[in-house]
Amino acid sequence: MKKPSSKIREEIAKLQEQLKHAETREAERIGRIALRGGLGEIEIEETDLQAAFEELAKGFRGGKLGSVGKKGAGDSSTGSGQTEALASGSASGGVGEA
Repeated sequence: MKKPSSKIREEIAKLQEQLKHAETREAERIGRIALRGGLGEIEIEETDLQAAFEELAKGFRGGKLGSVGKKGAGDSSTGSGQTEALASGSASGGVGEA
């Protein structure tokens, strides 16, 4: 039996609300991590921040950045600046604005 269009619209509305809540939770989580890391005061253009987030995400998906948190003290020059820039933008709400 087929669903009437009104029921489908109701389901879509519920799913959109669930998506909105999920995005808010994710943005808040990333923002909290950024603030704990001391990144709330870093200023960066939103386009640069988004590009850095995309690069970071690509690295984690490809397995390249999986050891970033495990680097030694002398090793931190390559990945930490990008991570700092990324996290500070999430604290300002850039991630959850969808």
